[in-house]
Amino acid sequence: MKFLDQVKIYIKAGNGGDGSPSFRREKFIEFGGPDGGDGGNGGSVILKAERNLNTLIDYRYQQHHKAKRGGNGSGKNRTGKSGENLVLKVPLGTQVFEEDNKTLIYDFVKIGDEFVVANGGKGGFGNTRFKSSTNRAPRKFTKGTLGEEFIIWLQLKTIADIGIIGLPNAGKSSLLAAITNANPKIANYQFTTLNPNLGVANYDDKEITVADIPGLVEGAHKGTGLGIQFLKHIERCKSLLHLIDITNEDIKKSYNQVKNELKNYSPKLSKKPELIVLNKIDLLKKSEIEKIISNFSKNIKSEVVLMSTIEKKSISKIKAKLISYAS
Repeated sequence: MKFLDQVKIYIKAGNGGDGSPSFRREKFIEFGGPDGGDGGNGGSVILKAERNLNTLIDYRYQQHHKAKRGGNGSGKNRTGKSGENLVLKVPLGTQVFEEDNKTLIYDFVKIGDEFVVANGGKGGFGNTRFKSSTNRAPRKFTKGTLGEEFIIWLQLKTIADIGIIGLPNAGKSSLLAAITNANPKIANYQFTTLNPNLGVANYDDKEITVADIPGLVEGAHKGTGLGIQFLKHIERCKSLLHLIDITNEDIKKSYNQVKNELKNYSPKLSKKPELIVLNKIDLLKKSEIEKIISNFSKNIKSEVVLMSTIEKKSISKIKAKLISYAS
């Protein structure tokens, strides 16, 4: 399934049905009274957060959405049928913006959340409504009101407990595959991950959601590489797992590069709780690793752990750590 995290759509609630100007027509009753029923209400457009969605791709191919119109009233005081509501399903983390794509209307942060984004029109009154002691045969009736219509933007910001960040080819997708049920694309070249991937990790009867964010290159906050479009997906994460390839020539430089991109995008991101994981330790000797750790840990406040995605002990250790960072 392709990933899409922003889309513009047109929505139209159903119009209300018209009231009826009917009069009774019965045998032996020369002047029957008014019996026009009211029109039915138009259907509303409702957005609902669903658990099993993680993209807005469906709205790329269908951008116009209309709810049903209310039925017209009829004789014998019969009210028109109300139009059915139109329920549009969106992923958890979807934000709804006005046409300017800046004014936030609603933010879906819980599964099952519903938001009426366009209200259906009210049904018109039949002539029975206007009968009075001085007007026994009113011909007056009203038409239904129009349903609301808008152009809105839907933006998806992934919600996860832990966000995995790092430079391209640091092993983020391999880590996600090792600790969760996700099956991201894995290969030994930069930008294998072109979209955020989500997985669920289980450890000690506890469950956490983990997001693998595409690699951040220098200038990402300005749109370089895969750019700013994916930095927003870690804004909602409780904590960050900063993955670094320990075989890099200068891992301190690699670390600072990513931290600077986060800070330049949003100072709040750089202040999130962070677990630093030095990956691929199976490729180096123990003495080399100790030397690298000694140099890297100076002036680093965050916790630093070692791992290899091909060692089961490493995977269990990381899972245990992540449980504490997600709480």
